[in-house]
Amino acid sequence: MTEPLRLLVVCLGNICRSPMAEGALRARIEEAGLSASVRIDSAGTGGWHAGEPPDPRAIAAARRHGVDLSGLRARKLQARDFERFDALLCADHANLRDVRAMGPAGGRAEVALLMEWAGQAGVVPDPYGGGEADFERVWRQVDGAAQAIAARLRAGTASVRARTG
Repeated sequence: MTEPLRLLVVCLGNICRSPMAEGALRARIEEAGLSASVRIDSAGTGGWHAGEPPDPRAIAAARRHGVDLSGLRARKLQARDFERFDALLCADHANLRDVRAMGPAGGRAEVALLMEWAGQAGVVPDPYGGGEADFERVWRQVDGAAQAIAARLRAGTASVRARTG
């Protein structure tokens, strides 16, 4: 049996974008029948919210779409994540830069933007300072990315690129 593909979604504090993307990915991976071959987690580049549940607005947005995030807890990205995961999928360019800076030399994980890895354009904006409509927009965006990733994985057209250093 081959090892499952391990994906880690990363944002700033791990209470809005990355848990929403984790929940969407888990739901779409399950719908695609890929739960046995793909593992999903999330983390933040900062540890301010470690141990806390997602933002209530993120929980509500996901819940409106049948996904429960209430059991997730924030955690900070760790050096071992660069070995434990195949791809670290970042919400925006600042997260991408920070994750690359935090990575140990020779870490095996691919580091990429979530939207690009999903074959889509753009970045996931931080809804934290906004309202319900902002969280709904982010949900639709990360869910669309999750659907695209699940479809690409099911079709065998998405995989982690080999790292060249």
